[in-house]
Amino acid sequence: MTKLALHWQVIIGLILGVAYAWLSVTYGWNDFTLDYIQPFGDIFINLLKLIAVPLVLFSIISGVTSLGNIQKLGRLGLKTLVTYVLTTMAAVLIGLALVNLFSPGSGAHPDLLESNRIRYELWRDANGIQALDDIQFSKDPERQELVQSIAAEEAKNNDWVDDKLNKATNTKNSGPLQPLVDVVPKNIFGSLVDMKMLQIIFFAIFFGIVIVGLPEDKKSPLVRAIDSLNEVFIQMVWVVMRAMPFFVFALMAGQVVKAAGTEPEMLQQLLSFLLRYSLVVVLGLAIMVFIFYPMLVSLTVKKLSWKRFSAGMRDAQLTAFSTSSSVATLPVTMKSVNEKLGVNSRTSSFVLPIGATVNMDGTSMYQAIAVVALAQFHMVELEWSQQAVIVLTATLASIGAAAVPSAGLVLMIIVLESVGLNPAWIALIFPVDRILDMCRTVVNVTGDGAVSSMIAASEGELNPDATAAV
Repeated sequence: MTKLALHWQVIIGLILGVAYAWLSVTYGWNDFTLDYIQPFGDIFINLLKLIAVPLVLFSIISGVTSLGNIQKLGRLGLKTLVTYVLTTMAAVLIGLALVNLFSPGSGAHPDLLESNRIRYELWRDANGIQALDDIQFSKDPERQELVQSIAAEEAKNNDWVDDKLNKATNTKNSGPLQPLVDVVPKNIFGSLVDMKMLQIIFFAIFFGIVIVGLPEDKKSPLVRAIDSLNEVFIQMVWVVMRAMPFFVFALMAGQVVKAAGTEPEMLQQLLSFLLRYSLVVVLGLAIMVFIFYPMLVSLTVKKLSWKRFSAGMRDAQLTAFSTSSSVATLPVTMKSVNEKLGVNSRTSSFVLPIGATVNMDGTSMYQAIAVVALAQFHMVELEWSQQAVIVLTATLASIGAAAVPSAGLVLMIIVLESVGLNPAWIALIFPVDRILDMCRTVVNVTGDGAVSSMIAASEGELNPDATAAV
């Protein structure tokens, strides 16, 4: 008997979680749900946070060391990395434009938005984070009864709170270059403990560059050890993801019941938010696949038309959709760009493996959209300066996103924390993550093909006329 594919198992878990949450809200099973089902979702959040830091650290070091002799690679390596970073930033900016335009998190019922905002302020208070100035529900006398009831519920389920999030916001006296200073860690172990991801990313890149410059006898054992450690944490992601259908059920049931309370109308509002959020993400990903990449290639590579590029990447896109893994799709991607786009194998064998490690345009876009949508859903208005932080963090974090299914969800914690939001919010969007992951992997792979075509053209190693007709 053929085993059901993981994405179908996740969809079944999602449907069962929604159905159970509906029954729980309707028949008053909420206490049982919060006591005996939601904790499994808490365990999953903890597992993701456990894996996130070492996954980013060793993935980036491994990616940098895989460049080999950086001086020898020279122009090709610099071009590749810069182009990947620029396309990733473009994806994040497009995502931010869409989520600000459509505001998928703001369309819920005012009562649900208000209760979400109260939960957020209580979370900030519990973590010693300065209260927001614009709206302070917890201090409004007219809402004391509601605040007290939510506070009691949060106290009962306070395992969501991570004590490591103790971020002071007193930056008024900081100089203009203070953000740059903050990127450089003074104690890497402290950065690892506190999950200061920009500092960890800086250390990983610095560490990897230094390893590349070592003599071969000193470098080889280190590279092998780091590659092995990186593989361990990638396998940990795979192990955790095997239990994804059950965790989808637990997270969906627990978070929906927690947010909706005893009102079925609130449940409908929460599901409506997930639908609106998913549609904005899919729209952004579709723009990248069908407009941005083909247009970018046709404008920069005269030998490849919009239609030729799109047709040439079709097999890789279908494989990426079914596997949700850039690495698993890599052989098909290489075959597509070599045989259908005319990229020389010398270029593709260098550019595409790096892309499978550092180029996560779809993942970065989804993170940007999700963070702003979740903030909207909790009545938190992110300033443009905070959204600029999202651009930087999502771009850099994508470098460390392991090319395995749903690894981007692990890095969502990083982006949420970078703007002072509750990382436990990922539970709200997790139920639809697997489906969206299939779509954003298509974007990642298409971006790899676009960049390899552009780099090959700039190096005189693109000859689409010598390929078979697509």
